[in-house]
Amino acid sequence: MNLLYSFGIYLASFALKIIANFNTKIKLGVQGRAETFTKLKSNIKPNDKTLWFHCASLGEYEQGLPVFTELRKDYPNHKIVLSFFSPSGFEIRKNAPFADVVIYLPLDSKAQAKRFLDIVNPELTIFVKYEIWPNILNELKKRRLKAVLISASFRENQSFFKWYGKHTKNALFAFNHIFTQNEASKKLLEKIGYTNATVSGDTRFDRVFNQLAQDNTLNFISEFKGDSLCVVIGSSWPDDEKLIVSYINTEANKDTKFIIAPHNIKATQIEGLKNSISKDCVLFTKKEGKTLNNYQVLILDTIGLLTKVYNYADIAYVGGAMGATGLHNTLEAAVFGVPIIIGKNHEKFPEAQNMIDNNGMISISNKSELRKTLNLFVNDEEIRNQFGLNNFNFIKKNKGSVIQILNFLRI
Repeated sequence: MNLLYSFGIYLASFALKIIANFNTKIKLGVQGRAETFTKLKSNIKPNDKTLWFHCASLGEYEQGLPVFTELRKDYPNHKIVLSFFSPSGFEIRKNAPFADVVIYLPLDSKAQAKRFLDIVNPELTIFVKYEIWPNILNELKKRRLKAVLISASFRENQSFFKWYGKHTKNALFAFNHIFTQNEASKKLLEKIGYTNATVSGDTRFDRVFNQLAQDNTLNFISEFKGDSLCVVIGSSWPDDEKLIVSYINTEANKDTKFIIAPHNIKATQIEGLKNSISKDCVLFTKKEGKTLNNYQVLILDTIGLLTKVYNYADIAYVGGAMGATGLHNTLEAAVFGVPIIIGKNHEKFPEAQNMIDNNGMISISNKSELRKTLNLFVNDEEIRNQFGLNNFNFIKKNKGSVIQILNFLRI
């Protein structure tokens, strides 16, 4: 199985270089990995003490961030290496302020793993969620280097728990401790004989709760919203936008404002979205010199503002679950105490089901259900406020994971 895995990594390396000629995202990853060891050698000296934090992509980065920032304070004289596997994480957070060097993780061959750890030699390694690279982790174990997995979330159908998954299962035992999001994940680990696990919850609750301590004001949003009710559509995909635009064009009253933050902000995508809306609509990048309160729809053709924009929401729709792309972060909206609407495909996101059960969120499957749900929240202030309060209390109740993790690491 080890040989098969190593051969698969070799084939992947070859295939990615070919695909990179036709795919911009893949090309960014291939080019970025070509620079990894040069960047490491330029920033890490043989006598440096280091910490290594690894995230698959942006979502895992957000989960790990509360822990990363606290450890930066605990280890002011250490160099911090932050690695990503995906361009969607690296390209957005390549200037992370707590890190000394941000890199793409090299592909998981045995040679690359040894070369990487020869340079980094981390005193502590933290992986987030379920990013498992067997050769790198086994090399950490051989060198007796401390490694911890945080916010781990496992499902029974993953390879770690199947007869054919011995190679990936063994890699889990490289972690000195695993902090799981839930009891079900801990029980799955126990089934394969891993016992150094603690249910600490999801660090994202701490991350989003900390957002309340930030300055979340955006003057242009205040001007756009005025005294109107505001619906924020966060991280939308075309499947979401078809329903939302239909509602805006045919159902929305003039006193309700809409802010749409698409996941894809390519010019052609944004132009198509804007042209599909029959109400007065303005783009973020075209707002200068305009009286924003005169518009009913604002499209955010930019990134990095959504967490603050949710502060202005009376109702939130979080995208990704109408199609197969995956539900985006609902906790970012929930912490501001607003009711949330999502699509139907949310089975892989336990926090969504918890908020549905807790009467803070409603899942819809079609245009009719969206219309019914939005009209309910728009027209009934009492229900709107109660759903929002339920969401805020859900976040508040579940924070505290970071403290448990840090207490363990500080022993």
